Amino acid sequence: MVNLKLGIAALLLELGAWSGPLLMGGSTDSALASYLLVHALACVMLSLFLFPLLSTRQARPRLAIVLLMMVCSYAVPVAGFLGVLAAALVLRLYRKPATHTEFESLQMPEFDQHQRRQGHFRHAGLRSFLGNIHAPIQSRLRAMVALQYVSGRTASPLLRTVLSDPSEDLRLLAYGMLDTLEKRVNSSIDAEMGTLRAAQEEGGTAGQRTLESAQRLSDLYWELIYQDLVQGDLRKHAIQESLRYCEWVLAEQSDNAQLCLRRGRLLHEQKRPDEAAQAYAQARELGLPATRVLPYQAELCFDRKDFAQAHALMQELGQWSALPRLRPVVDYWSRR
Repeated sequence: MVNLKLGIAALLLELGAWSGPLLMGGSTDSALASYLLVHALACVMLSLFLFPLLSTRQARPRLAIVLLMMVCSYAVPVAGFLGVLAAALVLRLYRKPATHTEFESLQMPEFDQHQRRQGHFRHAGLRSFLGNIHAPIQSRLRAMVALQYVSGRTASPLLRTVLSDPSEDLRLLAYGMLDTLEKRVNSSIDAEMGTLRAAQEEGGTAGQRTLESAQRLSDLYWELIYQDLVQGDLRKHAIQESLRYCEWVLAEQSDNAQLCLRRGRLLHEQKRPDEAAQAYAQARELGLPATRVLPYQAELCFDRKDFAQAHALMQELGQWSALPRLRPVVDYWSRR
């Protein structure tokens, strides 16, 4: 921003530089010294006054430009002072207009009406295709649009791999899709928090409505974890909150097998293996099907390096034929 006070001060100092020697006799050494000193101050003031008139591109490097204006106005009395002033005004008035725009528009990818039914991309193929930086951008954009019809558990890890992609368009689209998924769950959490407070005021901490609301909150926080929508400290917070509401409900409904299983998985996430093992065992005792619990029990044994027990559990799991996705793992452990 231009400071008019600096410009007026520069003009007055320059006039004073010329009037000083006249008052002091004009030919003495002190008269010359006073002129040079006051003239130098006037040049400094002039440079500081004119510098804001320059554009950002013209004013770089800043220190060098200021020094150049000071030297030019100081070295040539009167003419240099006026020349620097005129040059700055000319650069200000006849500045070249910008030829580029600050933002570029992005055309939305074309919607494929048959994409949902035909499913051009399998999960594994979609991961490799999105990671292929040599593939056409438009094709990769269409592949990302196809993720709208994939479960959040599958889509979230795929979208996170795109966040480091060289293409800015893909990164922005992936970030927007992840943000939409997370905001959708968080808005449900905020709404359910209000329901929980109202239920507590009506029926206390053990009322039926309160317990139902607490279970829904545990479900929603678990959804953030299950869909891999939160990372780092946010993930730890979601685990803690889901476990807190889960244990709140179990304190009044200890026969809830589904929540016992979830409690085991949350404790497993918190690296509390002994408590997780007890929760898994309780879920089985409460009648939860073995196919729902055995994979997590085997995973826990593997993490604890109890490979003999993990092998026994996988062999027990091999008796069940309703687990096609786990079949390769079961076959591997059965051969050992």
